[in-house]
Amino acid sequence: MTRRDSTSDESEDDCESSRSTMKEWWVHVGLICVPLVAVYLHVPPPQLSPALQTWRSTGDFFTFRGNNVFYRESFGARGSSDVVILLHGFPTSSLDWYKIWEPLNQRFNRVIALDFLGFGFSDKPRPHRYSIFEQASIVEALVSHLGLNEHKINILSHDYGDTVALELLYRNDHNRTGHLTIKSLCLSNGGIFPETHHPRFLQKVLKDAGYLAPVLTRLMNYLLFCRGIGDVFGPFTQPTDQEYWDMWTGIRFKDGNLVMDSILQYINQRLKHRDRWVGALTSTLVPVHMIYGPLDPVNPHPEFIRQYQKLVWRSTVSVLDEHISHYPQLEDPTGFTNAYLNFINSF
Repeated sequence: MTRRDSTSDESEDDCESSRSTMKEWWVHVGLICVPLVAVYLHVPPPQLSPALQTWRSTGDFFTFRGNNVFYRESFGARGSSDVVILLHGFPTSSLDWYKIWEPLNQRFNRVIALDFLGFGFSDKPRPHRYSIFEQASIVEALVSHLGLNEHKINILSHDYGDTVALELLYRNDHNRTGHLTIKSLCLSNGGIFPETHHPRFLQKVLKDAGYLAPVLTRLMNYLLFCRGIGDVFGPFTQPTDQEYWDMWTGIRFKDGNLVMDSILQYINQRLKHRDRWVGALTSTLVPVHMIYGPLDPVNPHPEFIRQYQKLVWRSTVSVLDEHISHYPQLEDPTGFTNAYLNFINSF
């Protein structure tokens, strides 16, 4: 009898221990899930800084296929009819050009920049199949909106904008649309060759996340962003705290973080359409220049520049100081501007 009671007591103790363990496990799960769910459901976007408010208030919008696209335009040098359009990179916006805007304004009659669809102050529709082809059509639509169809346009681009520029170059050289005639093209630190392009870890994760993408994009936060974007700036040319915050605010505006996985399909598009875009670059008779920050981990030196000079032998090249990385227009605005104006004034 005593033996049976002892066995029963041990069994009850085991059950109680199991229940306690399960309870602790669910508590831990709850502690993890509650903040994750809170993040997933709602994190208010940051307020626009005075700099961003000014940038937005001095710009305007036009409509492309039902979506509002932000652009900024200023009239500068008198006695010149030259127009330059600035095409920004991923994941930022037209604000990338703010440090060189005034010097360009002194050289060109009109300086124009836009936020691509899904970026900055432009609409960020979802679900939406973002593509380089659509972004190129948006640039053409902006040119028409501004009444510049009869003008020859200088294009200055960076990163993601480089690929949009190459699609525009292809259309220009093959007379596909007639909406935009290119006078010159200057590229900078873009992954135009898939074989020399090294996307960041977070980019690779997001573009291939599939069904997990909606969760991952909602879990993206300011600290992760700063770490990622800081890695593509040089150690001595890091953004200021305000620049980091303005970049992040531009992404979060209209929930732009939630479309990043869709936009990142441009990496796959570059691979699929390599012959079209690299072919346009290697065969064009339009004056072409490359401004390159050699510390770039995305398009590393010397691999990238050797490939560029080998394939695009007609192009001229400016390699900036060795400590300049992926965002040369922000890291070395003086060197970048001088390199660009030397190119523009050479023909």
